[in-house]
Amino acid sequence: MDQYYPYIKSLHLIFIITWFAGLFYIVRLFVYQIEASQKPSPEREIIGDQLKIMASRLWKIITWPSMILALLFGIILIVKVPAWLSEDWMQVKLGFVALLIIYHFKCQQIFNQLQKNEVNYTPNFMRLFNEAPTIILFSVVFLVILKDGINWIYGTVGIVVFAILLMMGFKIYKRIRERK
Repeated sequence: MDQYYPYIKSLHLIFIITWFAGLFYIVRLFVYQIEASQKPSPEREIIGDQLKIMASRLWKIITWPSMILALLFGIILIVKVPAWLSEDWMQVKLGFVALLIIYHFKCQQIFNQLQKNEVNYTPNFMRLFNEAPTIILFSVVFLVILKDGINWIYGTVGIVVFAILLMMGFKIYKRIRERK
């Protein structure tokens, strides 16, 4: 590996972090946009317009460029170390990356709808939808750090248990919000 490898790896990690930050925050903005659409006029328009601006800036200036750069630096790393492609952990990781890209494009679709004031989801659906990248993030971090050091059965059970705990937390949070 050459002298630039640590820099490329660092940039890959930085843009993964900013990509996830954008994905986490954009869906929160979706929740707020959907809630604002249920408010009376003129509050609906004032809040809705401001949230559209915020979402647009986040999506176009941070999230999309971060995804492109994270993928670009990831591809460069694989080109530099092609043996990784034969590793089980890398193949599973790339599967999670594919799921994250699909999630990103679904967010693009929701973003486009909300920019046109089309509300097709509930705030609670969006809160639940926001947990998908969390599961992917946990999965990828453990895969990359532990590589083949973790038994796949325990890893799969761990992710399922983690997802169940997230769903339970979501239901508890929903009950708390409904009481207020």
